[in-house]
Amino acid sequence: QVQLVESGGGLVQAGGSLRLSCAASGRTFSSDAMGWFRQAPGKEREFVATINWSGGNTYYADSVKGRFTISRDNAKNTVYLQMNSLKPEDTAVYYCAASLKYGWGYVRPGEYDYWGQGTQVTVSS
Repeated sequence: QVQLVESGGGLVQAGGSLRLSCAASGRTFSSDAMGWFRQAPGKEREFVATINWSGGNTYYADSVKGRFTISRDNAKNTVYLQMNSLKPEDTAVYYCAASLKYGWGYVRPGEYDYWGQGTQVTVSS
């Protein structure tokens, strides 16, 4: 059974930081692109960041550039999202996803094949 499990969410004040982790099991994703998405109440799921198989290439949504960093540790089958300078508008459920497509840089949810359950991030003002 393939499973992605996010952790690290919580309540943080504006300007603070959180580090999200996504641990995969049941399959090795060391050859696959990974991504982070988020969804706020009443909103569509939106792209946050993605990383290629080796970690050598990353791409971010404009709204998080300079504040968020995606990384991965293939030996641990884990992907991370370091979130700094958090804003109230970052409040959302954050989802980790894996794409089996042969490539990287995917920004649409339909381009990803496996999803975690999500972790809540709440940024207070």
